[in-house]
Amino acid sequence: MIAPLSVRISTAVKMTGIGRWKIYELIQERAIDVVKIGSSTLMPIASLDRLLEKNRRGANKS
Repeated sequence: MIAPLSVRISTAVKMTGIGRWKIYELIQERAIDVVKIGSSTLMPIASLDRLLEKNRRGANKS
């Protein structure tokens, strides 16, 4: 199976556990990157990974 490079917002909600409206807030704050292709809004997996790592508690932060 090939890992996806990006996901739609509904899938990002399921993957991260972050609510739909919070996802939209994070997009507005530019905390998450988005890619618009036609009417589709896609979120790069790498952007979601960065968001979660940046907000991780108990991690070794420098």
